[in-house]
Amino acid sequence: MAINIYTSAEIAKIQASGMLAFETHMMLRSYIKPGANTAELDAIVRDYLRRKNAKPSFLGFGGFPGAICTSVNDAVVHGLPKREEVLKEGDIIGIDLGVILNGYFSDTAWTWPVGQVSEEARKIITTTQESLFRGIREARVENRMGAIGEAVQKHAEAAGFSVVRSLVGHGVGKSVHEEPQVPNFGQRKNGMRLKSGLVLAIEPMVNEGTHDVTTDKDKWTIRTRDGSLSAHFEHTVALTASGPVNCTLPKGAETDVFKI
Repeated sequence: MAINIYTSAEIAKIQASGMLAFETHMMLRSYIKPGANTAELDAIVRDYLRRKNAKPSFLGFGGFPGAICTSVNDAVVHGLPKREEVLKEGDIIGIDLGVILNGYFSDTAWTWPVGQVSEEARKIITTTQESLFRGIREARVENRMGAIGEAVQKHAEAAGFSVVRSLVGHGVGKSVHEEPQVPNFGQRKNGMRLKSGLVLAIEPMVNEGTHDVTTDKDKWTIRTRDGSLSAHFEHTVALTASGPVNCTLPKGAETDVFKI
């Protein structure tokens, strides 16, 4: 499958989609509290995007029944929103959402604390987000893809965590998932040479225990095999001659989930 190279005009459209995705996360944050169920969160996002004349890109993709992925505690990614899944104090929840606006796609994930959480939960959330930002800094023209994965892996493992190997980031822009794959592990000397015009969804998935995962009977929800906590952050990043452009995070925005 060919790798899309986007023009500056197209990147601006992806960025518009991405800013709406960011706004959606920030809107949803106030609803993430003990007693909320994940189906409610999904419904809130559907309504919000409909009012913005946008669409959730995950809904129906590969048969996925939700507008967002809601991954609680040991769920790594692709958690299905459910009425019976009620959030409780001390949980952590990964919210992954994609937006289609004027035909262009963006993809972004944040992991949020539910009320007061343990120190270990705080650590894995913070480390995963830091790993993402380190990976983004390496998303530069003439670097190799492995530079992104190496930066993510080194930071996560230095904190005592592991990065999931069987799931990776991807290209994005004109569809939900595009080439190339973006691993969260590797060596900077390996992988394709990065080019201006690439748009990548960089998304570390970091586990408290081992990197092994398993899939639920619902055929969607992926969990840590050992039942340990997992956190997930993702941004859509455009590569330009002047450096990486984060399409799903406004400049100067607060990123500390414990302050938002």
